[in-house]
Amino acid sequence: MERTKSIWQAPFQQARSSAAELDGDADRNRGRKPGTLDRQAALLLAVQGMFAVANALSGTFVPVYLWKTSHSFMLIGWFTLCHYLISCITFWLAGKWVKERNKMNSLRAGIVLSGIFYLMVLMLGEQAASYMLLLGVIQGMASGFFWLAYNVVYFEITEPDNRDRFNGWAGLLVSGSGMVAPWISGLLITAFAGNTGYRIIFSLSLLVFVVAAVISFFLKRRPIAGSYDWGHAWRTLRSRHLPWRHVFLALTAQGMREGTFMFLVGLMVYIATANERKLGDFTLWTSLVGLLAFWIIGRLMKPHMRRLSMLWGTLMIIVVIVPLVWKINYTTMLWFGIGTALFLPLYTIPMTSTVFDLIGKSEESARQREEFVILRELGLVFGRMLSVGVYLLVMSVTTAPHAMAWLLLGVGSAPLAGWWLLRRYVGGRVPEG
Repeated sequence: MERTKSIWQAPFQQARSSAAELDGDADRNRGRKPGTLDRQAALLLAVQGMFAVANALSGTFVPVYLWKTSHSFMLIGWFTLCHYLISCITFWLAGKWVKERNKMNSLRAGIVLSGIFYLMVLMLGEQAASYMLLLGVIQGMASGFFWLAYNVVYFEITEPDNRDRFNGWAGLLVSGSGMVAPWISGLLITAFAGNTGYRIIFSLSLLVFVVAAVISFFLKRRPIAGSYDWGHAWRTLRSRHLPWRHVFLALTAQGMREGTFMFLVGLMVYIATANERKLGDFTLWTSLVGLLAFWIIGRLMKPHMRRLSMLWGTLMIIVVIVPLVWKINYTTMLWFGIGTALFLPLYTIPMTSTVFDLIGKSEESARQREEFVILRELGLVFGRMLSVGVYLLVMSVTTAPHAMAWLLLGVGSAPLAGWWLLRRYVGGRVPEG
């Protein structure tokens, strides 16, 4: 096992020190025990945790709120597609700001715009459905600014020996937020008549975003190096000797699953129960399982275990969808949610860690980390847009529950193709080139 570990880590030694020197963090990295996280990593996790709490409080119920005011599956699809499209454009345009200016301001811009999104939903009330495209633009910009900066900083403050642990903690925080926040929101929504409960949870989200913005000021301003390469993604994908064609397609497959699952699962639970509290209970139990799974897998995962872990995770998150094809009710949805929460970390932790390890495999790629992070995000967003496109096509024909179940099974099987494409680069081997 030790020999396998050394083989895995050897190609990264130069890139580690190079990235550290670029960031001015070499001394800090030398003083950190292998596999542990330092204060900057903890602060970044805290910002992500607050961001996750704010979105979990209201984000779970935004599709439900918009559906209740419009009763249109198509409108929700167009809102989501607009969100993904704008986030894609924002990633590419904001790359120059993150590369050459202050990436922490991009992080804060994402937080502020997220707050503005919920403020607008709060002010528009039942008229929000009439402004879905505008709301999609604002949420897309918020996602682009925040996640671009977050992922660049994440790469800079982690290394191959602690990346799985960071991802485990990140998943733990997201699961914890998803466990408590939507459950509280469901209680508040059902406890007040009309849309009063929605106004309360949107207001709470605004407050938490303010806390996240305050915490972000304790993160160090990251040094800048180099100029932004506008055509990097295109040239990288055209190059046949680099692994990024396969990586991009694997990320697209991951995005195919995420694009529809992010909004349709919660909406299906609400439609099956007609009760926001039941949706809150659903997120409580599924996130509790996810929290435990991310904690255990994040602690135990090692680079040499990634390939098999990713395969089993991929197969099982497909298997748990199958019962929905026969029957959709709260019980089958709950078992599907619990099964997904249990096995998803086996897929996402090695997937995320492997892609970022590829970014850091050489001094040259480490210097272009912003461009590679953008390439990663473009792959994910492209997959999400394809997924929503399929959703819109299906919904234009039928809105029957079984059609939605088959849709989930179809797009939910896409990660299997992602594993096949990425398998060469997972599990202790990172080819050169």
